[in-house]
Amino acid sequence: MNKEEKKLKWWQLSILGTGFIIGTGFFLGSNIAIKAAGPAVLVTFLLAAIGTYIVYDVLSRMTADDPQSGSFSYYSKKAFGNWAGFASGWVYWSSEMLIMGSQLTGISIFTKFWFPEVPIWIFASIYTVLGIIVVLVGVKWFERLGNLFAIAKLSAIVMFIILAILGLFGVLDRGGGRTYFPNSLTTFLPAGLKGVWAALLFSFYAFGGVEIMSIYATRLENAKDAPKSGKVMLVLLTTIYLVSIGMSVILVQLSKFTMDDSPFVVALDGFRLAFIPHLFTAILVIAGFSTMSASLYAVTTLLISLSKEGYAPKKLSKKGKLKVPFPALVLTTGGLIVSIVLGLLLPNSVYEYITTAAGLMLLYNWVFILYSGKRLLTLTRVDQIKRIIATVLILSAVTGSLIYHSSRPGFYISIGFLFVIGIVTVIMNHRFKGAKEEGQRTKQTGLFERLENI
Repeated sequence: MNKEEKKLKWWQLSILGTGFIIGTGFFLGSNIAIKAAGPAVLVTFLLAAIGTYIVYDVLSRMTADDPQSGSFSYYSKKAFGNWAGFASGWVYWSSEMLIMGSQLTGISIFTKFWFPEVPIWIFASIYTVLGIIVVLVGVKWFERLGNLFAIAKLSAIVMFIILAILGLFGVLDRGGGRTYFPNSLTTFLPAGLKGVWAALLFSFYAFGGVEIMSIYATRLENAKDAPKSGKVMLVLLTTIYLVSIGMSVILVQLSKFTMDDSPFVVALDGFRLAFIPHLFTAILVIAGFSTMSASLYAVTTLLISLSKEGYAPKKLSKKGKLKVPFPALVLTTGGLIVSIVLGLLLPNSVYEYITTAAGLMLLYNWVFILYSGKRLLTLTRVDQIKRIIATVLILSAVTGSLIYHSSRPGFYISIGFLFVIGIVTVIMNHRFKGAKEEGQRTKQTGLFERLENI
């Protein structure tokens, strides 16, 4: 372990995880979920929290039993063989690349609040360079910045909740704004169960990043604390999500939510406090940037692990003068450049497309985690039922992406990624089998030679 990497206490990991996970997937992506489901979005977030908890519980228990830097990729290999480790690792890498593209687009949209005439791709390019710099400064400074970012994000949400409560009780002037409490099933479910179904994916996406917790969990003072750390983090995260989104849908008419602003900025717009939208937007930019930087760090670390396992070129883990291997960072940066180009070509629709694809790729990897746990852990009947519940929720989220035409392209993008990874996995699996057979022949030859010498 690097000398910079100090051991973490379980509560430190809980706070670190909460801060890293809250990003534009929540601050902007929740807009998509709200528009699809209306006030019933609270149900979709609760369902997503349940599914996320089950997945993390399985992953943390595997981490506690056998802490490995390769995390879910290593456990997939251990459960099903090299092909699964290879596929799981690259599915996750692809999902993180899409997530970073989504985060870059999101914080660029936020930044346009001050500079509406500047194209999205320019902001995305600037944030990419800054993200690389953050990763290059090393683990110690990266975590210090991460802690500061986490405090800023949590402070923003707490500030929003306090202002919302003051507005609801008339302490703050909302300019005659009314409240929108759902008083019937129709107002609670404006799009019916179809809307809830479509919104589930984007609610799951707001919890994306629990896998990063497992990567950091290898640095806990006591690896057995990984499940406890994650449970506290998820309870805190779910409470924050439900309360803040609940306040938003009560304060703002459903038609006012758009992809141009965060639902929280829209909700605060009615308050006669001119500085609030600027302050909140600045914090949202920090939130998205920190999550993007955390993903950049995690995905670069994963590439190194894949390289060491033989699932990626050895050059990717070749160390130089930098804090992280330069080849791995270059490959990840190349993926971000593709996202920037997409932002240039599809400025009006790229966020929803990439967000949908990113959420789906994330859930595909969660399926690997669930079924690796089935083989590697001793599961009770309750554990088996929980796994089935999580699987049903994940499949519901995946199929829900096909309901609306605006999210359908993201589904096709994710299938394209799976198709390419699947073909490469089949090719690599033949090589893995060949290497295994060659190794067995070598062992047998060595045995025969030893017997002849006796």
